[in-house]
Amino acid sequence: MRRGARRRVEFRALALFFALFVVFMYGPIIAIVILSFQGVDGGLTFPMNGVSLHWFGKLFEPQMVGDFEGSFARSFTLACVVMGLTVVFSLAAGLAFRKPFRGATVVFYLTVASLIVPSILITLGIGLMFDRAGFEPHWYSSGLGAHLTWTLPFGLLIMFAVFNRFDPSYEEAARDLGARPWQVFRYVVLPIIGPSLVGVGLFGFTLSFDEFARTLLAAGVHNTLPLEIFGMTTTATTPVLYALGTVTTGVSFLVIMLCLSFISLLRRRRLKHGTDAGEGMV
Repeated sequence: MRRGARRRVEFRALALFFALFVVFMYGPIIAIVILSFQGVDGGLTFPMNGVSLHWFGKLFEPQMVGDFEGSFARSFTLACVVMGLTVVFSLAAGLAFRKPFRGATVVFYLTVASLIVPSILITLGIGLMFDRAGFEPHWYSSGLGAHLTWTLPFGLLIMFAVFNRFDPSYEEAARDLGARPWQVFRYVVLPIIGPSLVGVGLFGFTLSFDEFARTLLAAGVHNTLPLEIFGMTTTATTPVLYALGTVTTGVSFLVIMLCLSFISLLRRRRLKHGTDAGEGMV
């Protein structure tokens, strides 16, 4: 077989594998989105019985089972808080690890250890710790801590990759021009790593918003959205559950698009204007 023909066969095989992967990954989401537009008399399976927005309207009405509005608000608020804390602590840790310090290896392995330990053990341990300490677990306390054990290691690893590629000559040039340490950070370092920080925040938001295992025993009596959806799978008999899945998926994609648009805006600004270093040190 000729080399060109063999490459065509390999390309087609890889293309087929990729197509199957996309169908496997997005097929269930597409099916849920389609079924969420069932008619008034529609059920949970195909074939569809009409097309309507009836079940989306049901989301905003009192439900016999489930608290969609409250659980969505809790998950969104928690994800925003986790996003902010993940960005701040990941940036601080990334700056700290730029220079060696005593115990750096121990701190690093303790940070990433939560990625190795099963998630159910993390939430179980946090729940038991709060119980033994006499505190009632809540989504905004123990749940927040459980989510940070999931998002912070990813944020730290991203910042490691960012600062490993960071050219320190930019900072040296700013210091040679008389910039103070905070000016070097504000007007040189921050604009350069800004898109990466947006990525860290996006990671933190999406991981928290969809997290189930680390929330299960640490959220207290008020469910987050993933817990509410899981509970609804055993009791819901209408496509209102699919409508909820469509709305939450849309919110996730909207957040991703906003973050990507912001990253693109930062990059275009850097290409057009450079950094703010000169303005800040005038």
